[in-house]
Amino acid sequence: MDLGFINDFISPDRFERLVIALVFLSIALPIVYFVRGRVRKVVTKRHSEHYGMLAAKILHYVLMMIVIVIFLTELGLSLTPLLGAAGVLGVAIGFASQTSVSNIISGFFLIAERPFSVGDVIQVGQTVGVVLSIDTLSAKLRTFDNRFVRIPNETLVKSEVINLTKFPIRRVEVNVSVAYKEDLKRVREILMDIAESNPLALQEPAPLINFSQFGASSVDLFFLVWTNKENFIQLKNELNEEVKHRFDKAGVEIPFPQMVLHRDD
Repeated sequence: MDLGFINDFISPDRFERLVIALVFLSIALPIVYFVRGRVRKVVTKRHSEHYGMLAAKILHYVLMMIVIVIFLTELGLSLTPLLGAAGVLGVAIGFASQTSVSNIISGFFLIAERPFSVGDVIQVGQTVGVVLSIDTLSAKLRTFDNRFVRIPNETLVKSEVINLTKFPIRRVEVNVSVAYKEDLKRVREILMDIAESNPLALQEPAPLINFSQFGASSVDLFFLVWTNKENFIQLKNELNEEVKHRFDKAGVEIPFPQMVLHRDD
């Protein structure tokens, strides 16, 4: 078997270049990941986790391109044909990826405007979730039933985005209906006592009880109580349960739809 071709291909010079390139790679990659981690921590500490993740990703891509170029150069490969092919390929990809370009541009608008940050709870359409990351093409969310949702940046720019945790406090709204025969002053006193007795309810801003409407079979009220954003769901559940318990105890009637049928004999 003629091994001359293999011996020519794996010459001492080529073998030395390969060893040097592999040694460079083994040193460069850990440095890239270390620098990326440090930059993310520093930027996150000085600005926000959103900017930390973005800066780390951009730096990672730039450093990896530099490492790849140096690695190929150490192997003795000419980069001129590769750059020419990359240029042609880039033009073709540019025409085929207009949506991606639009998402990238939209990503810059999101970064500049900052309608939400990593860790915020947002609602886009019917989707509600915690923001895991904001990348160049899309934002990643984790819903409360532990589903992963990817939303393109262009969709976020064009759609209504509700940030549920932008501010430190939120208002819980409980719809309360009582029968027409009930004394509204007494009902108000019970509701205010519920709000004042709950440790999760804030007294500043003060709880409110607003008239909603005269319903078909009830007087409808809005029971409005402020709380810290992290206690929103818990307080809403507790208020609803306590309203039912206190109304039953005080004999306050909560009406429900009834149908009366008349039969002509």
